[in-house]
Amino acid sequence: MPESITITDNRTGETIEVPIVDGAIDGAAWSKLLKGVWFYDPSFSTTAAAESAITELDGENGILRYRGYPIEQLAEHSTYLEVAYLLIFGELPLPAELAAWTHEITTHTYVHDNFRRKLFDPYHYDAHPMGLLTSSVAGMSTFYPDAKNIDDAGVRTEQMVRLIAKIPTLAAAAYRFSVGMPYVFPDNDLDYATNFLAMMFKVAEPGFECPPALSKALDVLFILHADHEQNCSTTAARVVGSSHADPYSTVAAACAALYGPRHGGANEAVLRMLDEIGSIDNVEPFVDAVKEGKGRLMGFGHRVYKNFDPRATIIKKAAYDVFEHTGKNPLLDIALTLEEVALADDYFVSRKLYPNVDFYSGLIYEALGFPTNIFTVLFAIPRTAGWLSHWNEMLEQGSRIARPRQVYAGPAVRDYVPISQR
Repeated sequence: MPESITITDNRTGETIEVPIVDGAIDGAAWSKLLKGVWFYDPSFSTTAAAESAITELDGENGILRYRGYPIEQLAEHSTYLEVAYLLIFGELPLPAELAAWTHEITTHTYVHDNFRRKLFDPYHYDAHPMGLLTSSVAGMSTFYPDAKNIDDAGVRTEQMVRLIAKIPTLAAAAYRFSVGMPYVFPDNDLDYATNFLAMMFKVAEPGFECPPALSKALDVLFILHADHEQNCSTTAARVVGSSHADPYSTVAAACAALYGPRHGGANEAVLRMLDEIGSIDNVEPFVDAVKEGKGRLMGFGHRVYKNFDPRATIIKKAAYDVFEHTGKNPLLDIALTLEEVALADDYFVSRKLYPNVDFYSGLIYEALGFPTNIFTVLFAIPRTAGWLSHWNEMLEQGSRIARPRQVYAGPAVRDYVPISQR
């Protein structure tokens, strides 16, 4: 027997049976019975606004899969560019397809020189790199007017290649501008992650050498951050994209959502917390203070995961691989002790507060030499593939323009009073 629910309008006695399909009920069926009555869900936390085949996230059981593939397997065996292909096209590429895809991405890393040289000039010298990245992504739409032809699948693919290829170039340029250093051109002989590191940190040396373990760690982080279902920035991308905005404007909107500290700043907050704790001796007093409501335990718990975050386990291992080359971050011992103390305390376990992806990622970024103000940019680079895969999927579905309802809670009708009589 098919699963369903029965809704009765107690005002009229009318009843309707609505089937449950893939864990959801059809809102249109609800509105047939209850016209003008809306679900009130300000954060959309109990509302499914999209049907997607891209990412499966089971928060109760700590499961994350891209197109059906467990994140653990992808992090161990795949690369970011292969995962980007998977997210966008739905299948892992054949060898020839991956070679062609990698070639396309690699040969589109440059940005127009007029754009690169003049884009950041009007900004203050210490402008935040994420603000620079957001504006530069939006500005790219003026260089590619053909991107507005979103009904052409070939054109869409071309723009997705351009964005995935150029986002690291723009991100590195934004950072270099913020610290007063000259831009570094892309090096198409390097892989995706290493090329980004070179554009970030190369000074005067003719080439750039990086221990493979460090490039691999960054690539793994890119895989883990590539998509995460209908989060704030992905929802922003889908809403803006539903107006048939071009992909550059759509990704810029997602960047703007990510710029908010509630979304993209969690790993930076973890580092600040560890700095404030200061030493292993202060961990237990800090935990006691959190339990008394006098502080927050950053990097624990998640809006969706009610069990462990599968990405956290992968990142913890990657952190050790990085520290073998860079030397151990002094904050690592504090982080490990904090994790041990918190997971042994029923206060946190009963509230399902387990380490999430942000708990260790900031330590890795810091070990690789990234300043904290670039952390959100590091999030945006890999998430671009996820944003674009959702944008492309939404257009293929022929989705309607986003237009949520509201519950009006303002004054009833009233007459205008001339200013002389107020």
